[in-house]
Amino acid sequence: MWLLACASTVGMAHANDATVRSDGDTVPPRMAIQVKDDRMTVAIAGAPQVHLYGVIDADAPQRFEALLKSGKIPPGSDIYLNSSQGEPAAGMALGRLFRAGSMTTHLGTPLRKRRGGYRGVKAAVCSGACAYAYFGGLYRWAPTGSDRIGLVRPQSADNAPSQPAGGEADAYLKDMGIDLDALAPLPPSPADAPIWLTADQMTRAGLANNGRLPLTTKSWLLPPAPFLELHQENRRGNHRLVLQCRPGSVTLTAYDLVGATRARQIVAHETRSYFEVDRQEVLAAPRGAARVVDDAVVISRPWPPTELGRLLSSMSIGAWVGGRRSAFRYGTTFMLYPARHAIKDFYNACWRAAPWPARPVPQKKG
Repeated sequence: MWLLACASTVGMAHANDATVRSDGDTVPPRMAIQVKDDRMTVAIAGAPQVHLYGVIDADAPQRFEALLKSGKIPPGSDIYLNSSQGEPAAGMALGRLFRAGSMTTHLGTPLRKRRGGYRGVKAAVCSGACAYAYFGGLYRWAPTGSDRIGLVRPQSADNAPSQPAGGEADAYLKDMGIDLDALAPLPPSPADAPIWLTADQMTRAGLANNGRLPLTTKSWLLPPAPFLELHQENRRGNHRLVLQCRPGSVTLTAYDLVGATRARQIVAHETRSYFEVDRQEVLAAPRGAARVVDDAVVISRPWPPTELGRLLSSMSIGAWVGGRRSAFRYGTTFMLYPARHAIKDFYNACWRAAPWPARPVPQKKG
């Protein structure tokens, strides 16, 4: 089992500092919760921003849950974490609350305030209980800038640091869909030293998904009309891309399932729609080509069968609606590497069902 590092950091928020009551008893440090839900934040970010920092104490999940039940923290909120100390069981309990509320986890610190509020360092560190909580996010953003998250290599039973029982931690990570075996191989490090993961390592291992759930595929490969469907779910909605093969043609159709009201708003602002292959625009069409079907924005184009082979080596394909301003565009990009085998099978099935002429070979002059 991979163990989540319990490293210390200097300059943690004042929530880490134990306080002394008037009767002389010491009050242990507690996790601080800061909710930013003003109108501008929600309009720009699309959801309230909730900062959790300091020591993740045993009662932190109960305080967080109380805010959930009161409506102060709504489902789908953005959670920003900064903690290197705390109870691992409390971190897992927070993570389960995040997942139940379809929340998104980031590393980050609150804005500094002159009086009161957060006074710690600007870079966020997430380890120990915090890393367990981070993995509870339905959408998990990799660290950026100087922020960092760390893991420590497995130890022998005799030398294992204080952690929750292996079965408990493994069950939690399995429930969260985390495959820690994907981390191997990692750079060597001393037995008890944390391994600080880069953003690329986290995304390759599936520890961070940067706002996207794993791509899924569905296909029918028998004649006369094989099809391949790619399905991508992200924070903005559900997206489907369907390739339909028929004799003499291939049809490419994108569905952005965003709800009927939102779909009408998007199409009302449309000035053009287009597809992209490897971020390069193809199959562009003027206003009116995108349409609303039930709760989806739909873009459909015929695609020359001779161009189908491009997808065998392409990294991505996207479908977009553009507006009057260059800043407005709506759609999504599908990263194709998880579907590489499915694309190859569809290509072969399409060729068998309706083979197309080979491209002519350019003749050499002279």
